[in-house]
Amino acid sequence: MAEIQLKNISKRWGSFVGVDNFDLTIADREFLVLLGPSGCGKTTTMRMIAGLEEATEGEIHIGDRMVNDLDPKDRDVAMVFQSYGLYPHLNVYENIRFPLKVRKADPATHDERVRKAAEMVELTDFLHRKPAELSGGQRQRVALARAIVRKPSVFLMDEPLSNLDAKLRVSTRAQIKNLSHELQVTTVYVTHDQIEAMTLADRVVVMKAGVVQQVGTPTEIYDNPANTFVASFIGSPAMNLLDGEILNGTFTGKNVTVSGLNAPNGPVILGFRAEDATVSETPAGEIAAPLYTIELLGDATMLTVRAGGQLVSIKAHKELRAQIGDPVAFNVPAAICHLFDHETGGRLNRP
Repeated sequence: MAEIQLKNISKRWGSFVGVDNFDLTIADREFLVLLGPSGCGKTTTMRMIAGLEEATEGEIHIGDRMVNDLDPKDRDVAMVFQSYGLYPHLNVYENIRFPLKVRKADPATHDERVRKAAEMVELTDFLHRKPAELSGGQRQRVALARAIVRKPSVFLMDEPLSNLDAKLRVSTRAQIKNLSHELQVTTVYVTHDQIEAMTLADRVVVMKAGVVQQVGTPTEIYDNPANTFVASFIGSPAMNLLDGEILNGTFTGKNVTVSGLNAPNGPVILGFRAEDATVSETPAGEIAAPLYTIELLGDATMLTVRAGGQLVSIKAHKELRAQIGDPVAFNVPAAICHLFDHETGGRLNRP
């Protein structure tokens, strides 16, 4: 068990900045997710914690040790990669056991530890198989078991579900969530998938171009995004963001009018979630436009219109039926609207 302190760490290659002044304390037993698009610096941050990349500046502490100068094998971390990294000539049992042999753990403990790790990821019946005889989800669970058997102070997981199909991602995600609860080990998890971040994390770090944009619980980041980048990255669908201007408390944009806003006059970006707007019973709603597309989701119906040159999504009740091109109108309560600076994209209010 270990707290991780990242003290103003940066990573540069010449003039290129991969990670810029990352400063954060990850609590003992916390599940922290690094979230962002490709190239944002999340994997580089994890690799610096692991010792696979050397920090250009700053200090990395795991537990009570500064580990900047320690080799990866001496940092007491276990990594699970996007590629499973299994040995094809070894069966599942020997793949899981391999870290114990390398670290010269007492051979008398190997069998019990391997079988316990295999049981935790539901692989007991597959210990005799080779990796080629396993599905993608089973291979990823072998990789998880191999990390578990080590009993490390820290788990580092780099997009472990990226190679799985949609159904396997859901079931394996649930397994990782349950393992995190059982093992109570500090975990840093890298992903570009905001659903993984929302469902797994105690806290989320949203990154862009090497810079931390926001740190918070999934609820905090979803309900109060710090800027338009976070707002557009978190949520499925992403938050609707509309350019316009506020005059005397009323936001006006193309096909959009929202009154009752507590904000100074001037250009702004107005944001709202698809589930926060409602279909208007009259044609004179606050957003009125022809229906661009309709998607039946089973539990709801997603309506999309084009307003102000942008696509705007609204989640309606599942019984609603309409045709593309039909006139539709929505109401957006002022109390749920997010307002962002037109120039910087930074938040101006808190709904």
